[in-house]
Amino acid sequence: MGEIKRKRGRKPKTAADEETLSQDYSTASKNEAVSLPATTTEAVEPSDPDSQGRRRGRPKKIKVASPERRSSRLTDLNGDCTAAAPPPLMAKWEGAVKVVPSMDAVVKVFCVHTEPNFSLPWQRKRQYSSSSSGFIVGGRRVLTNAHSVEHHTQVKLKKRGSDTKYLATVLAIGTECDIAMLTVSDDEFWEGVSPVEFGDLPALQDAVTVVGYPIGGDTISVTSGVVSRMEILSYVHGSTELLGLQIDAAINSGNSGGPAFSDKGKCVGIAFQSLKHEDVENIGYVIPTPVILHFIQDYEKNGAYTGFPILGVEWQKMENPDLRMSMCMGPDQKGVRIRRIEPTAPESRVLKPSDVILSFDGVNIANDGTVPFRHGERIGFSYLVSQKYTGDRALVKVLRSSQILEFNIKLATHKRLVPAHIKGRPPSYYIIAGFVFTAVSVPYLRSEYGKDYEFDAPVKLLDKHLHSMAQSVDEQLLVVSQVLVSDINIGYEEIVNTQVLAFNGKPVKNLKSLASMVESCDDEYLKFDLEYQQIVVLKTSTAKAATLDILTTHCIPSAMSDDLKT
Repeated sequence: MGEIKRKRGRKPKTAADEETLSQDYSTASKNEAVSLPATTTEAVEPSDPDSQGRRRGRPKKIKVASPERRSSRLTDLNGDCTAAAPPPLMAKWEGAVKVVPSMDAVVKVFCVHTEPNFSLPWQRKRQYSSSSSGFIVGGRRVLTNAHSVEHHTQVKLKKRGSDTKYLATVLAIGTECDIAMLTVSDDEFWEGVSPVEFGDLPALQDAVTVVGYPIGGDTISVTSGVVSRMEILSYVHGSTELLGLQIDAAINSGNSGGPAFSDKGKCVGIAFQSLKHEDVENIGYVIPTPVILHFIQDYEKNGAYTGFPILGVEWQKMENPDLRMSMCMGPDQKGVRIRRIEPTAPESRVLKPSDVILSFDGVNIANDGTVPFRHGERIGFSYLVSQKYTGDRALVKVLRSSQILEFNIKLATHKRLVPAHIKGRPPSYYIIAGFVFTAVSVPYLRSEYGKDYEFDAPVKLLDKHLHSMAQSVDEQLLVVSQVLVSDINIGYEEIVNTQVLAFNGKPVKNLKSLASMVESCDDEYLKFDLEYQQIVVLKTSTAKAATLDILTTHCIPSAMSDDLKT
């Protein structure tokens, strides 16, 4: 009998495969699907997918989980060696270690998370544990992913071949770039370990080796592949767009924070997410060294993480010749047209809508918004902006009414009306007569409507989230989250997640101003103007008197969060 030939095509999914596909990119213990838009190259600024690159339809899922985990000879050869092992095996083991000389600098990160409960902001959720990867760098510091230690209450590190877990301190968390910096006070942790050295940005087809502690085992794991693509990527955790590497090495849940080594043993990136879709296989993403070094130098320069600056504009391509002619552009002029400018950005004082940006810091911008990259490649000009630091200045050349103007602009971080993160702080809330007021954020929307909040949340809130710009740095989008039922609020029970516009005829700017106005109100009635032309009217004296009983009934410690009391 001859061999039975296997049919070409995708292998049938097993029950284990289905379970693996449901894993989230963050950690092996906590799973939550995160969406990314299918096209991101046109985005101008590190923001939610509300810029030009957004397309209609359901986005693809991005998570660190692979339907098929590769095996490698290095995985077996690099296991822990005991004294009872025969000498020949010892020699082979030592020879294998030399393949990746910095492998001993890769550590396993154990974290206990306690997330805020955004739907009930006066309490927290049940704690959970996760494990991920990290690696030792110079200055007695360890790098890992930001989502690996988000909402941490305790972080411990374990070195390869060690049975001791060392308590770690989180020095900085970069939500936008998904990098966190840790340190360990115990001197024993740093003994006998050489820090990882960073290499240059790899070229396409360069070999990379991803090392970490992914799901499927307890010991160190090694997967290999090549650099498949290099472009501006959407970072799921930070809701930003920065330079990223696409590789074909398997990146599974738990690989987060592990280093990617070049064939010379230098670190060229940090594994942080992968693409899971029925039409793709083995697409992983790595944070490249320019982004990592920007994070480290930002921390060393300012003593804290200050973020990646943006050029606070939304822009339009100028590929149509009639459009260029109407903007008085010459045949040798190229650039992009400004559609909108962030009111809170420093650029709003000098740039105007319909200005054509010709160059940034002396680098000419093409009609499709790209600039020259190495080896004849091109990349989105937001890469040039992300290379700067908060507070740096850049020379921007624009075309306005046939005149070429140059502006020396100070760069700043992005102020979102609906923030993507609350940066470890507990959520703010204010309660009066059972009405729970809170500020909208992406974690709040995810808590209320699940991972598909972009499809299930109210259209009014999504429109604000995707398209509205903050008019001031302290502006917030306030809603009545829910109504804690009581005799005082009969008839208002069905008000849920409805925006608050004004109080007693005065516009509401943020939660702190609302709480201050209500607490100091001497009028006979409290009148709240809500979205959809709804109003809520309560008698001031009875409303304030009923609040204490409602707090007691629902075991709520205070009528307002601590940040509103100061």
